[in-house]
Order: sequence, then structure tokens, then C-alpha cells
Amino acid sequence: MAILIQGGTVYDGSGAPPMEADILIEGERIIAIGPCLAAHSATPCTVIDAHGRVVCPGFIDIHRHADVAMFTAPDFGQTELAQGITSIVVGNCGIAPVPGFGPAQAEYYRYIEPVVGHVAAGLPFAGYAAYTGALEQARLPVNAGFLAAAGAIKTAVKGFAKTPFSAAEMQEAVAYIAQAKEYGALGLSFGIMYQSECYSSREELTTLARAAGDGILCTHIRGEGDSLVSSIEEMLDVAFNAGVPLNISHFKATGVRNWRDAIFRAIERIETARNAGQRVGADFYPYDGGSTTILSLIPPSVLEESTAALVQKLATPAGKETLRQEFRKAHVGWDNMAASIGWDRVIISSVVNAECAGYCGKTMKQIACENGYEEPLDLLRDLVISEEGQVGIIVLSMAQADIDEVARLPWTALISDALYGSGAHPHPRLHGAFPRFLREYVRERKALTMEQAIHKMTLMGAERLGIRDRGALRIGAYADALVFDPACFIDRADYQRPAQMAVGMETVILNGNLLSPHDTNRAKAGQTIFRSS
Repeated sequence: MAILIQGGTVYDGSGAPPMEADILIEGERIIAIGPCLAAHSATPCTVIDAHGRVVCPGFIDIHRHADVAMFTAPDFGQTELAQGITSIVVGNCGIAPVPGFGPAQAEYYRYIEPVVGHVAAGLPFAGYAAYTGALEQARLPVNAGFLAAAGAIKTAVKGFAKTPFSAAEMQEAVAYIAQAKEYGALGLSFGIMYQSECYSSREELTTLARAAGDGILCTHIRGEGDSLVSSIEEMLDVAFNAGVPLNISHFKATGVRNWRDAIFRAIERIETARNAGQRVGADFYPYDGGSTTILSLIPPSVLEESTAALVQKLATPAGKETLRQEFRKAHVGWDNMAASIGWDRVIISSVVNAECAGYCGKTMKQIACENGYEEPLDLLRDLVISEEGQVGIIVLSMAQADIDEVARLPWTALISDALYGSGAHPHPRLHGAFPRFLREYVRERKALTMEQAIHKMTLMGAERLGIRDRGALRIGAYADALVFDPACFIDRADYQRPAQMAVGMETVILNGNLLSPHDTNRAKAGQTIFRSS
């Protein structure tokens, strides 16, 4: 049966001003857009009265760490559709459960658990052929594409080793990237602040990036605080020499002393490259806090080639003293987040052991004071030991004025960077990033127009990642569409109550299927997204 969306204010995703129009859908595609289309359908129509409502493309979240949740979470799709998210991309920040090989694989899965959640046995992550096949058979509630993750690949090849790739190891890594491309990867992602990518040289990164070919390179840069500008310059150089388009993930400036300064210098470097013809953009999320693993607070000089070895080291008096000494030193390419923002801006979001569950939602300074620690650094050490590194944290590291600067740039796309390993106290962006952007940045503070914001949530990301026929309301495109009243579409999640779902999304259409975002028996109408040539 056809669907007719009638009388809505249509934002087509291109950034153009809205128009009053009807939209006619037959099958999985849009077949007509214009006035008075009721008589144009050859088949009976389901009519959606959209008068006084926004009609726009389904939102595309090009950075969502749902790699495991797509296969394991029984309610997956509920929070996504409530936000109007109809398409996601996983495999970001160099982190993914696939290719799923190598002697360090079990340890790697523990390492990434705070980001993607628990990787149980039997999931389809043993190689890209099995993974892509499982995606297509899963009938997901949203569309999904993936990036090859360099950190996962490097770990499959050589574990957490600090040594450079040998020639044979590099050949194996490049072969993995080629396999990912063969089976539909949209591109390649780096997570250079994480093990074991933090030990990669610029030359190694360039070789890996070159293997991405015509795909996008999405990168969590080496540092986002004191080393922000040099980290941007590193990736501009890597992408230029590799000949690949670049997207800088969750672009921001962290650390109090960098606010209202470093972001402008970083923007200048990017715009200089863009003006010279380099294909580079960035994405961002609409919050002043990020979320990551507690191991990012450990200096690289202290890290070992396995979490077990790190735990064993920190459990000794010598290891404790080494951590104290190294924490107080400056390290090239590593930002000391705790020192730059203060322990009172580092919040525990997830733990493994029940005895530490009461820490979730509290700052590390608060926990240290309540439990008699001499300093929060000792709490950090104890948590890494007791939880074996499997702790998620929220870091309130950004200035709102800096976020506004990034949001207004014509080359920045909106993302959530949602993590799925934080249990009952996730970062609120998991449940609220997209409605929050429209509520706060468009309606309340008027930092952007509605058409600008919707462009950043739809077509900009689709075009950047080579996703064909999505992100726009136009004839021939896939029928992914939303209908909502902007005044009623709101986020409810915040740092104190982070698990509150968004409300107010009235209608979601996914590949021509009419869904209710609140229906727990959602139709599994999603498709696998591959890069267009």
C-alpha cells in the first residue's frame, strides 16, 4: 500500500528553505513530491495528515557504537526510532568486534566492552563475510552500515604490542581492510588515542589509510586537548598523502586552558586544507561532556601490552609509584584529561563488579573523598585493578561556546557517539542527541535554522560517507521520513537522569514501512548500507 504524507512543512535535507508539499511513497521509494498529490497514486493510500508538522528525511547517525547491540539488545531500535534515527554507521574510533581473530581477541573484547557492550560467544564477528551476511539476515529495525576499524584490525594482527608493524604484519592488516571493502565497508576508522593504535607512526597510519581507497577515513585523532592542533595536522597530512577523504570524529577542544583558543586554531588548519582542495570535514555531538574508557586516563608510558599485565603492574608498590610519576609528566601526543579538567569533572558511568555499582553517576573526586583516598589517582589505580580496566567514564571537558562554534560550521555533521556499554548510567547522548540538537540549538538558542540543522542530521553525513539515495526527500530516494511537531519533539536525558528516552516523534517511515517509534513490536524494516561507487 502507498503512503501519502499530506500538507506538511517539508525540509528536504539539502539545507534549502522548507516548502509546503505532499510526499507520495510507493514500495520503498519516494515517487512524487508536490502539491495535491492525492489523485496521483494508482493504489490505495495510507494518508498521514502532516499539517502543522515538520516532514524531513530520517536522521542518519554516522557515529554510533551499536556494533554489538544490533545483535544482542532485545530493545535495540527503540531509542533510535524515538529520536528519528533511521540509519546508523558503526565501527567508529578504530573500535569494532570484527574481524574477531587473533590470540588477543578475548582481551580486546574486554577492552572495548565499556564502548560497545559485552561480546558474547557465538556472535557473527569472525571475519567480514560472516559479519556482512549476518547484518543482511538480521532484519534490523534501522538501516546499518559499517567502517573497517583499524584498532580491531591491528589487534587481530599483533595484539596490544607497542612495536611497529613488520612488513608481513602490515600486509596482513592491509588485506583485512581490503576484505572489509569487498564486503561493503563505507571506509576506515582510526582511534589513535586507544591501544594499540596510540603507538602507530604517521607512516603506518598513511599506509593503512591508503588501503581505504575511495572510502572515507573517519578518525578519532591522537589528542583533543593540548595536542589538538598538532593532532589535526597529523591527520590532514595522513589523509593528504594517502589520497583519501577525511572526517574528523567528535571535533572538539578539551581542557579548561584550551577553551576559546585551540578550537579556532584547529578550525583554521582545517579550512586552510579545504580551501586548498582537500576533502575534509568533521562531526560533533551537542553536549559539553564526552564518554570513553577509564584506560584513556592512564599515560601511554604506563600501559602494557595486555590489560592483565597492566593490572599486575599497578598492583605492586613499584607500579603505583610509576603511575604517580608518569601521571605528573607531559607526554607527547597524549592529553592528561584528568589533570586538564579536574577529577570533579570525571564521572563514572559503568563498572563490572557489583561492589562498585554505587560509584556510577558520581565524580571521581566525590568517590575518592567518600572512601578515604589520599587522592583520586589512587582511586583510578584501584578501579583499573578491581574492574580489570572495564570502567566507562564521562568527562565534562568542553566549553559550550566552543561547541557552538563547531555546530555553526558549514562542514560539520551531527552525531551521537552513543556508547552501549554503560548499563543504567549511560551518557545522555545515547537517548537524546538528535532531539536535543533541534530543541536547544534551533528552537531555544537559535544558533542554527531548522534547515541547517536537519541538513547536518541527514544529507551531509550521507554524502560524506557515500551513502546513496538516503538523507534527502527527493523522487527516487529511499522512503526514510519523519513527521513531528518541533515543539513536542524533545530529549529528556541529562547527566543526572541519562536513561530517559526522547518523546514527541510522531511518525517514522523506514524504507517505505510505516512505523510507530513507540511500538515495542517494531517492524524489522532496516537494510544494510553499502558505499556507493
